[in-house]
Amino acid sequence: MTDPVMYTYGRMDIAFVRGEGAWLIDDKGNRYLDALSGIGVVSLGHANPVVANALAEQSTCLIHTSNLYHIPKQEELAAMLAEVSGMDNMFFANSGAEANECAIKIARLYGNNRGIENPTIIVADNSFHGRTLATLTATGNRKVHAGFEPLVNGFARVPFNDIETVRQTGEHNSNIVAVMVEPVLGEGGIQIPDDDYLPQLRKLCDDNKWLLIIDEVQSGNGRTGTYFCYQQADILPDVVTTAKGLANGIPIGVCLARGVAAETLKPGNHASTFGGTPLVCAAAIAVVNEITTRNLPERAAELGSRMVNKFNQHLGNLNNVREIRGKGLMLGIEMDSPCTELVQKAQDRGLLINVAVDNVIRLLPPLTITDEEADQICDGVISLVKEI
Repeated sequence: MTDPVMYTYGRMDIAFVRGEGAWLIDDKGNRYLDALSGIGVVSLGHANPVVANALAEQSTCLIHTSNLYHIPKQEELAAMLAEVSGMDNMFFANSGAEANECAIKIARLYGNNRGIENPTIIVADNSFHGRTLATLTATGNRKVHAGFEPLVNGFARVPFNDIETVRQTGEHNSNIVAVMVEPVLGEGGIQIPDDDYLPQLRKLCDDNKWLLIIDEVQSGNGRTGTYFCYQQADILPDVVTTAKGLANGIPIGVCLARGVAAETLKPGNHASTFGGTPLVCAAAIAVVNEITTRNLPERAAELGSRMVNKFNQHLGNLNNVREIRGKGLMLGIEMDSPCTELVQKAQDRGLLINVAVDNVIRLLPPLTITDEEADQICDGVISLVKEI
């Protein structure tokens, strides 16, 4: 029989049926240490009891009404996110791509309101913002674009971590209305910019009346050592997007805004049928409470630093390792050649990892892993890298 699921993923030959914290159990009873957490999604670990209880309680009360009405759980979550982010208000969607789509619409409408005929957003090479037509165009990866032309107009591409090219682009293009950037490139291989990159972008945007849009879909919600990564640069963006780690696996995306960006969209400009339902907001409230009350961002910073030090100690002098990078529990080991075969080799040993851009081992473990589990991840990766 033909597989009824559309062939959009090259799935590995494994099926998980149960989870316990940082561990997944397949349909044959084998256990795997999850150093990927659903690509940075299951930040509190699998089958987290706090999230499960929040979902169970809410599901017996109310799952869905409509955004035509007030949704108390949504307003409660919005107040929590406004407090931890410094933003004024937000739009609730179902994914990171949808959150970024909202951010792009804000920037375009902001530009049109200023009389700019062809509003253009500066985006970075090797970035990833989603797979809708607008967000895949914003994504700086030709592989993502291929076959979907004509792409959406209104984007100007620059190298990541290159302030001078951003400045020059603005000088030669009077249609620029915003800069959209990840504070750490996730799909782009855990690329970490210079410390002054975001502050300089903030100043350029202020000087030119551009919006600064920070994509925290992967880096946010405690993963990089603060609730949002931009907070380490002591700046406030005009728009910030988040998704992955916010509801521990329940689909959610949020586009947060402040100032003029928060006032741009009006009734009829944007909508989402399933955005911010009582059920998903109950899960996200539980997650935000856990992240903030348990100081999980600080824990991620401490544990990530320890893991990077261990990798440097054991792998730093190997000639096939180019660089070891990390910010909190967003870790990358760049090899000197493609190493995608390590994913299967790790799985065969009960460890789940990922390889980005063909040659960067990417690790995004749950924020709740123990010291012992962190050491197991390090030992497993070190062993694999030394073998090749």
